[in-house]
Amino acid sequence: MVVEDDPVTADAHALYVSRVPGFAVAAVAHSRAEAVRALERTPVDLILLDLYLPDGHGLELLRSLRTAGRTTDVFAVTSARDLTVIREGVSLGVVQHVLKPFTFPTLRERLRQYAEFRSTTARADGEAASQAEVDAALSGLRAVPHSPALPKGLSAATLESVTRALREAGEDGLSASTAARTLGVNRITARRYLEHLVQEGRVLRSPQYGQVGRPELYYRWRG
Repeated sequence: MVVEDDPVTADAHALYVSRVPGFAVAAVAHSRAEAVRALERTPVDLILLDLYLPDGHGLELLRSLRTAGRTTDVFAVTSARDLTVIREGVSLGVVQHVLKPFTFPTLRERLRQYAEFRSTTARADGEAASQAEVDAALSGLRAVPHSPALPKGLSAATLESVTRALREAGEDGLSASTAARTLGVNRITARRYLEHLVQEGRVLRSPQYGQVGRPELYYRWRG
């Protein structure tokens, strides 16, 4: 289940999950109350949980689930970088903490690790044969996955700025020229970042026809 207050971001995260073999989206909720109602109707194995919800903190939702005896696994998917919050999440059973914004390969690798962990621990007798087996089961889940390198010449900081500008532009989208002026870079650089996001499946590209001349390409955040 995806729990995310921003509809566009929720749709993007649901799309990412649906593209990973072995995973399917059972429900999408935009608030703590919606999440509670969805869980009453539909059992899930994993929750992708935003921590900043309109009707309460995500960890409050998680705490109430634990109090009710629910052991559903949770990925905290958030922009929260407060280590105190991260520690509290771990104490409540958060198995991964994924910082926004992130690319599809980042989430795909985390989900792959989670699926491997579930597979390793799904033994018929439910018991580990040794300490080594316990360590092996946990190491895959806790290991820091390899972050796919950006293409040469692209920086994570500028990519985050481009992502933010696209999301703020909404349905109007941005052309490479507009993005360049917004970010203070040249048009060719802006277009490289925009095309990278298109290849990642996070942005839609379409021509916009004017009165004269060739159509200009516009880029819109996918949602």
